Amino acid sequence: MADKTAPNNLQAEIEVDAPPAKVWALVSDLPAMARWSPQTFRTFLRGSGKGAKMININKAGWRIWPTTSMIKDFEPDKRLMFKVRENKAKWSYDLEPLDGGSRTKIIETRDVSGGTSGISHFLVDKFFGGNSNFESVLQADMNKTLQRIKTEVEGS
Repeated sequence: MADKTAPNNLQAEIEVDAPPAKVWALVSDLPAMARWSPQTFRTFLRGSGKGAKMININKAGWRIWPTTSMIKDFEPDKRLMFKVRENKAKWSYDLEPLDGGSRTKIIETRDVSGGTSGISHFLVDKFFGGNSNFESVLQADMNKTLQRIKTEVEGS
């Protein structure tokens, strides 16, 4: 039976002992995202800043799938947001300075408030165990991504 639950917005956050500019250097390096994100296998970036385009190769277990996206918002040291063409999800990284700018809160968001595509519903249902299971894995992976970014930025 198909999982008919609607997709939900997801969010994860973490505080990092580094200023926003140092965190931004990692977060905005999208081709390096495979170091931190469990589902990102490889990212190819064409261009820079707002309007840049990406091809992402994603991997979860035996499943491998490509996506394309475009950077829609790019504010150095503050915000990076891209929209995935295939499923309409908007992914963002927002940086908030803490303690006068000596620390940073990173907020990663998956915004699907505009809904997702029919093909996305079908693939999530057939290959990822339904939306609830898929989102549970995504949430855990978002937390892992932020923890890995924190570990790297604080260790450098």
